[in-house]
Amino acid sequence: MEFLTSTILPGLLTGATVTITVTLASLTIAATLGFLLALVREFSGLRLLNFAIDAYVEYLRNIPALSHLFILYFGLASIGFAITSIPAAIIGLGLVGSAVTCDIYRSGFSALGKGQSEAALAVGMTPMQVIWLILSPQAFRVALPPLGNYALQLLKDTSVVSAIAAPEIMFYARSMVTSTFQTTLIYSSAALLYLAMSLPLAWGVARLEKRFGGATDV
Repeated sequence: MEFLTSTILPGLLTGATVTITVTLASLTIAATLGFLLALVREFSGLRLLNFAIDAYVEYLRNIPALSHLFILYFGLASIGFAITSIPAAIIGLGLVGSAVTCDIYRSGFSALGKGQSEAALAVGMTPMQVIWLILSPQAFRVALPPLGNYALQLLKDTSVVSAIAAPEIMFYARSMVTSTFQTTLIYSSAALLYLAMSLPLAWGVARLEKRFGGATDV
């Protein structure tokens, strides 16, 4: 028990701060960029631009996130543009997440009826006012539950950034296993720590799904 409290937990908790930082920062990038991409894809009407967004989304979604992290961390360094592990993790997961959230937001916009746009335009609102004041708030409401599920998945997926030496939970766990050989104790403690962080978030996601999951075409 003393070894657990004096050695294992301090290291894992230090890693947990990095895990939370990477999760929040990459989620911010993903949610913001994904929303902008969805807006352009849904309302620009420019075929070439829409094709570029579709290609961007398909590329990021169909290649493992670890590949993108390696490109950012090792690939850029090989051409003289080095980036440290935590920024690489945040940017990599954020860009991959933007492809996921783009589809989530697009589903939110697709769930809205066209009658609202027509009515708003009929009373003198501009197209931009309709998008920002009428459609976007409702689309965001519809998208909240799947966004919450994505955030929960992102928290767990941050474990892959240990592969580029980002000092999160699994990075510290592997380091301690290498030096102490207490494999079961250390990895079990890491798993419980992930569980302790995930459960409150999962509860929040469940609340969102209960409140907004029944949203239909409006």
